Amino acid sequence: MSSHVVDYKIFGDDLQFVEVELDPRETVIAEAGAMMYVEDGITFEAKMGDGSQPGAGLLGKLGGAAKRAITGESLFMTHFTNQGQEKKHVAFAAAYPGKIIAIDLDEANGELLCQKDSFLCAALGTNVSIAFNKRLGAGLFGGEGFILQRLRGDGMVFIHAGGTIVEKRLAGETLRVDTGCIVAFESTINYDIQRSGNMKSMLFGGEGLFLATLQGTGRVWLQSLPFSRLADRILANAPKSGGRTQGEGSLIKGVTDLLQS
Repeated sequence: MSSHVVDYKIFGDDLQFVEVELDPRETVIAEAGAMMYVEDGITFEAKMGDGSQPGAGLLGKLGGAAKRAITGESLFMTHFTNQGQEKKHVAFAAAYPGKIIAIDLDEANGELLCQKDSFLCAALGTNVSIAFNKRLGAGLFGGEGFILQRLRGDGMVFIHAGGTIVEKRLAGETLRVDTGCIVAFESTINYDIQRSGNMKSMLFGGEGLFLATLQGTGRVWLQSLPFSRLADRILANAPKSGGRTQGEGSLIKGVTDLLQS
């Protein structure tokens, strides 16, 4: 199934949202709860599946839903369809500060691998599934990278990640990355996990015990602030005792300091 062709515009800087323009009868799919606003004339419905295989039976849809449940995502995806006679708009936003990038799967050889919570929305016709990493080391120590989402199709997909997103183009090169900083990479890139260094570096270097290794020819997208780091920083600044004060050690001040830094 060919993906619908949708136009879009990304608004904002660090707290972005994407507005998708739908022609009559066009549809965009999104993660449950991602919708920011929707104009009159667009209907939305939660469905079990991404709609990329209209002929799939109930068992096929249940299988896909079960796989999504493994990644911690909702069993359902929301389908937004323009039922009117004019162009209409629907907007989507992520749950935490960061950037949104638009990727044309047709330019990514029809397939993209991304961290399991980075998918925001996509044109109808995009197949959203999961990909277990087959390497034992990556499976045991890969963190966020153990279970990846696989996006297949020929249309636009929209990915969200924390902080700033940078695109790297590898030409047979190797890039070593903190496992939590990987957002997405093309299927031509090989992914593995290796030790971060000698025992002293692993224990006292502060970079974790293992790093992800990306090798091959293709594009890689990285994020500067994984949500796990953001959560750890907030928890570290949370009150150490009871009460509702908003002083030096409060949760509110911790979040404020983080966003201002």
